[in-house]
Amino acid sequence: MTKANAIILKNVRKVYGTITAVDGISLSIEEGTVFGLLGPNGAGKTTLLKILTTLTTPTSGEAYVQGYDVRKDYIKIRGIIGVVPQENNLDRYLTARENLVLHAKMQGMRRAEYNEKIDDLLNMMGLFHRRNDFPDKFSGGMQRRLIVARALIHTPSVLFLDEPTTGLDPQSRRAVWDYIRSLKEKATIFLTTHYMEEADQLCDRIVIIDHGKSLIDGTSAAIKRTLKGSGSYEVEFESDFKPDPSQREFLYAVSSTVHEDNGFVRINLKDKELLKPLIERIEVKYIKGIRLLEPTLEDVFIHLTGRSIRD
Repeated sequence: MTKANAIILKNVRKVYGTITAVDGISLSIEEGTVFGLLGPNGAGKTTLLKILTTLTTPTSGEAYVQGYDVRKDYIKIRGIIGVVPQENNLDRYLTARENLVLHAKMQGMRRAEYNEKIDDLLNMMGLFHRRNDFPDKFSGGMQRRLIVARALIHTPSVLFLDEPTTGLDPQSRRAVWDYIRSLKEKATIFLTTHYMEEADQLCDRIVIIDHGKSLIDGTSAAIKRTLKGSGSYEVEFESDFKPDPSQREFLYAVSSTVHEDNGFVRINLKDKELLKPLIERIEVKYIKGIRLLEPTLEDVFIHLTGRSIRD
């Protein structure tokens, strides 16, 4: 059975003076999807997120969340979404628990509804023992976890996560990932992240944008397949392989990396087409193993958006 669309964008544009932040993006995201939006700094990710969370209106085009128009129905939309922003906007004069209670009350929840939910979320985020402390006493990672908990308190049907695990240690990041996975059947998740592994692990569908335009759209596996022929081989040699000077020169010429350690040699070929010349040059008996290295999501990202650093 076809699912309804939780988010719809129709030729959305957002212009600030002479700058076009979002340039004609159209999307339909099914309910229950974990959707990832990737792009370098200044690509338009945050602007698109602000449009969908009703913090700004599009210059032109249409945008809907659960069928509600972002221009006309912003109050209804704010009641059904959860948002984890990039910035820390916790109330520093309230304790961790009081921050969650305030948000629950703003969402119209009754005490009987939110008390147990708050304790569960604080436990899940490893913050229950610090529930009566003020956020200023927390590390950056702990504050980030509290912001994620706050966004989940009213069980939103659409959850917007803007770089949700920035500043988290690996254990905390994995805990957030696990919770996101547990929400998949209950909510639609719109995620922006600069962690390629995060997008690869979590997202059912990924869109990479740059300069306000969509560059590619698909599953992580399908996107990686677009870099045809870009894979390479890792070749490991037997311990009794002692390359002579000409062979060593050849290995360095055909390899992106060469590892020599305690008599072992391992290389990464620059291109898959170089495997045949390697075998012709080095006796097969000295080759211990060959492993195909497929393109990564990061490889595709760099290929599409360039290597230059953005401000």
